[in-house]
Amino acid sequence: MDVQIRPEPGAAGARARQRISGRAVLLSLGVLLANIVVNGLIFLFFRDSTLHPLLTAVLAVLWGVLGVYLIYYTLTWAVEQYPDHVRSKVLPYVFVGPAVLILGWLLILPALRTLYLSFFNASSEKFVGLSNYAAIFSDRLMATALRNNLLWVFVGTLACVCFGLLIAILADRSSYERIAKSIIFMPMAISFVAAGVIWKFVYYYQPGDEQIGLLNAIVTYFGGEPQAWTSMLQPWNNFFLIIILIWMQTGFAMVIFSAAIKGVPEDIMEAARVDGASEVKIFFGIMIPYISTTILTVTTTIIVFTLKIFDVVMVMTGGQYDTEVVATQFYRQFFMYRNFGYGSTLAIVLLIAVLPVILINLRQFRKQGGF
Repeated sequence: MDVQIRPEPGAAGARARQRISGRAVLLSLGVLLANIVVNGLIFLFFRDSTLHPLLTAVLAVLWGVLGVYLIYYTLTWAVEQYPDHVRSKVLPYVFVGPAVLILGWLLILPALRTLYLSFFNASSEKFVGLSNYAAIFSDRLMATALRNNLLWVFVGTLACVCFGLLIAILADRSSYERIAKSIIFMPMAISFVAAGVIWKFVYYYQPGDEQIGLLNAIVTYFGGEPQAWTSMLQPWNNFFLIIILIWMQTGFAMVIFSAAIKGVPEDIMEAARVDGASEVKIFFGIMIPYISTTILTVTTTIIVFTLKIFDVVMVMTGGQYDTEVVATQFYRQFFMYRNFGYGSTLAIVLLIAVLPVILINLRQFRKQGGF
């Protein structure tokens, strides 16, 4: 007698549900295409619009908020039409995909185009190979800019990290911790341009006895001679500009270090004190090794700021008086002299200088389980 085994209805239904239907694929592609077409038409409308600028701005903000919401809502709805095993794999890309596309459009494509332009002459018509890269290391102004960038990197970063760590240690032991940290952190709320304007009045110099600059007013009050701090005193004027970076970024370093120090186990430090270790030994032997990854992260972050410093130098001196940095030289070559080949080369050199620091940061985040 033959026995015929029939599949269980539950198993057959599960396998049927695991199949990707053509309707789901077409539906998801249609939703994606509809989003592209609709948002593209809205973009063209705003680009060619003759509406009042204020109304255009309001509508653009609404489009930005509602448009992003509708994109994610419609794409999520389309993905939910797939079986569970496909949905779990596709859904993360729905949330990350638009951001990656925007970053690619705004960062990767311009970087590739800049790299392409760096191999051409000033008018981007004649291919010159690596001539622009060779010219960077033979240009006197570029030598000055590179030297100044190194000053910003070493002096600015070292001072920010040291002062930030010192203030974090002292503030954590003070009864006025919140007030002290708020005052030190306050410059972080100011843009680099605004900070440059503020310090321009601090360093302001005018011939004669009457000085409205704060620093020169103090100097003349004690019987000294007023100085043109950012112009005449070369190369010390670069250090006066670096002070602005220290004033702004020390608060950032202090907040990060303070949070890391609070995470150091108290029982370890108490055990060290019982064994007779001084506070200095505890600081260098326990605290510093425990927060070493935080110190590296803060250091690399500030190095990125210093490598691409532009605003402060442009506001304070405009790159004159031997205060030129790579970013200001790039701006001058590309936008003022219209030397697109050489300007693009400077941008690529700056990108190459920043990339290793960013990779170190990403490696640290990976070790800490950040991603």
